[in-house]
Order: sequence, then structure tokens, then C-alpha cells
Amino acid sequence: RFCDAMLSIRAEIDDVGSGRISIEDSPLRNAPHTVDDILSEKWDKKYSKETGAYPAPWIRANKFWPSCGRVDNVYGDRNLVCTCPPLSAYEDDEDDVKKVA
Repeated sequence: RFCDAMLSIRAEIDDVGSGRISIEDSPLRNAPHTVDDILSEKWDKKYSKETGAYPAPWIRANKFWPSCGRVDNVYGDRNLVCTCPPLSAYEDDEDDVKKVA
């Protein structure tokens, strides 16, 4: 599947390079497509909803639906914010450890 995904991405890059599609209209540029995007009546993309939802044939059986699209485009992809509690919240108290030992 990884190789298929890389070949698919390469084919899309070739389509953009040859001018068959513009980079702004490419499925990869507009990914990820949420379930709300696919089910919406408004679809202004140059490719089909099916291409947006299932860019590769094997995805139909294993589809993961993202809950949101890109956040702040590339900035949000590269600067992730962790909302997890600090590591100290997962540490045991020394008294609890002594009682078990």
C-alpha cells in the first residue's frame, strides 16, 4: 500500500508538471477530505468526490475519516501543539511506590 500511495502521488506530481491539472486543483493539495466535505452538496473541486474520498482503490476497505482539514495549512502541519497533560501527571507518588514494594 505504501508503494501504491507513492506511485499515486508521483502520478499526481506528473499531472501538475505537465499542466493537466493546476497545483491548486490537485487532490493532494486539498487533502485531507473530511466526511463533511464529501457529503456536502457544495463541491467546487475540479476532481470528483470519489477521488477526494478514495484516492487509491484499497482505501475503500480501510478508510480513516479525518475530523478536520488542514489547520493553518503547512504551518499547522509543521508546528503541532500537544494538549496532553504534563509527564508529571503520569508519575507515581513515591509513597505509592513504597507501599507496593
